[in-house]
Amino acid sequence: MKLPYLALALQLGGATVSLAQTAAPATAYDFEYPSGQLPATWYTNNGKGYRVTLDSAVRHQGKYALRMQDSQAKEGQFGVATLRIPAQYAGKSVTLKGFIKTEGVSEQGSAALWLREDGSSGSVSFKNTQDQPMRGTTDWKQFSITLPLEEQAEYILFGGILAGTGTAWFDDLELTIDNKPLSAVATRTMSVKPAARDTAFQQASGITFPKKLSTQQIENLAVLGRVWGFVKYYHPAVAAGNFNMDAELFRVLPAVLSAPNEKKRSQLLSAWVKKFGEVPACKTCVELPADKVRLQPDLAWLSDTKQLGEALRSQLTYLRQNRNQGEHYYVSAAPNVGNPVFQHEAPYGRTALPDAGLRLLALYRYWNMIAYFFPYRYAIGEDWQQVLPEFIPKLTRAGTAEQYHLTLLALIARIHDTHANIYQDEVLTHYNGKLYAPVRLRFVENQAVVTDYYHATLGKESGLQVGDVVVKIDGVPVPELVKKWQPLAPASNEPAQLRNIANLLLRGNTEKVPVVVRRNGKEFPLTLTRYASTKLDMQMNWGTPDPAASAWRLLPGNIGYLSLGTIKKNKLPEIMQAAEGTKGMVIDIRNYPSEFVVFALSQYLVPKPTQFALFSGPDITYPGTFPLMPEPVSVSPGVANPYPGKVVILVNEISQSQAEYTTMALRTAPNATVIGSTTAGADGNVSNIMLPGGIPTMITGLGVYYPDGRETQRIGIAPDIEVKPTIQGIKEGRDELLERAVQLIETAG
Repeated sequence: MKLPYLALALQLGGATVSLAQTAAPATAYDFEYPSGQLPATWYTNNGKGYRVTLDSAVRHQGKYALRMQDSQAKEGQFGVATLRIPAQYAGKSVTLKGFIKTEGVSEQGSAALWLREDGSSGSVSFKNTQDQPMRGTTDWKQFSITLPLEEQAEYILFGGILAGTGTAWFDDLELTIDNKPLSAVATRTMSVKPAARDTAFQQASGITFPKKLSTQQIENLAVLGRVWGFVKYYHPAVAAGNFNMDAELFRVLPAVLSAPNEKKRSQLLSAWVKKFGEVPACKTCVELPADKVRLQPDLAWLSDTKQLGEALRSQLTYLRQNRNQGEHYYVSAAPNVGNPVFQHEAPYGRTALPDAGLRLLALYRYWNMIAYFFPYRYAIGEDWQQVLPEFIPKLTRAGTAEQYHLTLLALIARIHDTHANIYQDEVLTHYNGKLYAPVRLRFVENQAVVTDYYHATLGKESGLQVGDVVVKIDGVPVPELVKKWQPLAPASNEPAQLRNIANLLLRGNTEKVPVVVRRNGKEFPLTLTRYASTKLDMQMNWGTPDPAASAWRLLPGNIGYLSLGTIKKNKLPEIMQAAEGTKGMVIDIRNYPSEFVVFALSQYLVPKPTQFALFSGPDITYPGTFPLMPEPVSVSPGVANPYPGKVVILVNEISQSQAEYTTMALRTAPNATVIGSTTAGADGNVSNIMLPGGIPTMITGLGVYYPDGRETQRIGIAPDIEVKPTIQGIKEGRDELLERAVQLIETAG
């Protein structure tokens, strides 16, 4: 579910983020570095739209402060500076103090300090100063954060963050334990897993590949990738944290790559598997009944003696039957939710182009995460086993940062999950274009139509009018551009994919772009000017142009209108009181709900407990298996007299994830009707993944179905009544879905 972006920024990746990790020197927190440069012990995402440097002109005291400044960043993005130290101190609490100064920080953004503790399964404690936002232009102000020092904490992470646009300075950070400086605090014994102590390949793999891999070499690497992932997730010794599986891969890879045939390869891999030690017989390993499992692991390849050889096949079959049954060093289930949390996955620095071995690791890591922990592997639409050998030569020969990032994006697109993408990536930002036309495009009647302006004045100055159809861009017909973008636009279904492609079509790195436009049946050329996103209001892409707008209003005819894009849970009693006596209510979910109100809102609409969703989650002790959770989720009444009027719920391709889940719950109301078009088809909590080069992505981590088992992924929420906007309606400034909703309520009478 979506967090406010300050929180999201610091939770994204959780324990998957590996940073330089030596205890910081005495001057580490006041930025008094003799070189005048921020050392590598500080992690920064300065490749994602922000510059993070030391500043000698503006500081609280001393010679330097940390300056964070947006560089063509857009609202919703963030810059961060992070230091991580071992949580080796004995005490009850940890406190971070520091000073912040701002200049021109946008109203929707903020500068803040943050403090987090990480354990083996992710974040165990987190807090920031978001509740005391620093916006606009402000002078130096001190802030303080205190967290209990958790026993399970392995690392303490802290620093500064700037969300939105503007400049922020941070200085004189002070970290204390029980109000004592770290130098005066006793240390505690910490258990460091052998996997964490194996740092032989921390900076690079050192692996190289021939310019063209032979058929035998590709097959060798495909078998290695499968065996490596299987051992990683099934072997008890690996699960215990006794082996760094990245390092073990790089040690065996050269020999396997050079294996002349299947027999030699199998011998090498058999000896490699033995290295991990004897596997004790498992007394609790069981096969669940088929009716209790939504997805079984795809392990047919274990019986292929030609690919594996008899000895290796027997080893792996035994390992499957006697797999790990306890906690796992590399993956866990999120508390209270159950989606997979991928932990202890090193990002391998800030380089945009990792070496060839790390690029292959990116494929192995992602491919196996999908093979064992993606609940919709069966819905991908192709044999995932065949994707592995296909991408081996593509990633090993990716010779530029752009080729590497685009190849990963193409790989991610193959799972057809709208949640899956590469986010805030400087290489892809440059490829897509850092400049934007001041108009919003949307596919209507299968054409790229101008539906709104990102800036009222600049939009009108562009020469484009609402309702115009963009036919060509820079001489290329729009259908050809769509075909170009489709392999690089991850999405669960076509409506979501076209939604995303529409946002890419007019982007670019040149200030001017020629287009051909159709208006009233006639085509003519225009030259558009493109702008940095900071000059435009991009919020409307998610259906909420004005984040400060009231969620509730009364429409003519005594009909209520509730937009979940700006909903506040604590306002629901007041809103539902205002709804009393209305003829009906329109609930608009053509947006992303600003707060989670599934149960809080449903309690006013349903007269009895009603099931609305069934989940499947990963079995960490049997990777690849997704058992169904025991009972469907229900909504229940919370008031004596539920809302009696007609309820019409509006959805479209913008409705995604939490919006879809909310729709599933609200449509259980006996007088509810869903109208609109197919939603984005990506429901379920997301799981974050970090790939080599510090590239973040994520997947839908839980399976979500209707109580009778019907699918939602890739299909989306099908409306009861399909209503789509028309080009003529857009020209006339009409909201045709809302008009139909009002009509339904008026005729329900």
